[in-house]
Amino acid sequence: MDLSVSAYGDVKDLKFDIAILPWGATEPHNLHLPYLTDAILAQAIAVDSARLTEEKYGIRAMVLPAIPLGAQNPGQRELPFCIHYSHQTQFAVLRDIVCSLNHQGLRKLLIINGHGGNTFKPFIRDLAVELPDFLIAVSEWFTVLPAKEYFDAPGDHADELETSVMMHYRPDLVDLTKAGPGKARPWPSESLQKKVAWIPRNWQKTTDDTGIGNPALSTAEKGARYAADCAAAYASLLRDLATIPIL
Repeated sequence: MDLSVSAYGDVKDLKFDIAILPWGATEPHNLHLPYLTDAILAQAIAVDSARLTEEKYGIRAMVLPAIPLGAQNPGQRELPFCIHYSHQTQFAVLRDIVCSLNHQGLRKLLIINGHGGNTFKPFIRDLAVELPDFLIAVSEWFTVLPAKEYFDAPGDHADELETSVMMHYRPDLVDLTKAGPGKARPWPSESLQKKVAWIPRNWQKTTDDTGIGNPALSTAEKGARYAADCAAAYASLLRDLATIPIL
């Protein structure tokens, strides 16, 4: 079920096995996708996954409203209306959500992350110490499946993958005629290119249109295929999470 469109009368007499929390960001996505792309897609994937989980396995999941609070790189905060949320803020929001669910007797949560700048593992470790009887799993929906098996030229941000999936779910919010080429300038260091170490990229020095990856080959059909297979993978995961004991 989708809490964003559900009433109390729809849920008060039902038992839920697990909650799903879509988490995104508020940031530009090239010139053709909305600021809330990460939240919109995480929510859509989560709703499809919950529906499929109930249909296939009889396991009921509630999809919570998407959180648009993303951590941003240097060079992004200067862009109009790109909002950076600190890790302290993100953790406080997650903790309040988890504590609310725990108080109500729900003990399992899957975070479906739609924004590469978000990092949840330290939060989950802290909450596992604070609430050892509460299980939290986290996944990035855009990494569940190998992008190269579905798309011709997948990139990193507002690319063929994201654009295609958005064209599947919300074609009314996509205008490919406005899209920039999403050309990225690589690190001047070969070691950083090989990911020997990591430092945050300055977004304005990396890309001119905020995109990384050319969305020109995007189609709704590609997005539908990827989204369907992603939801199927999540349905299996949700079945497993709902049935395994909390360690």
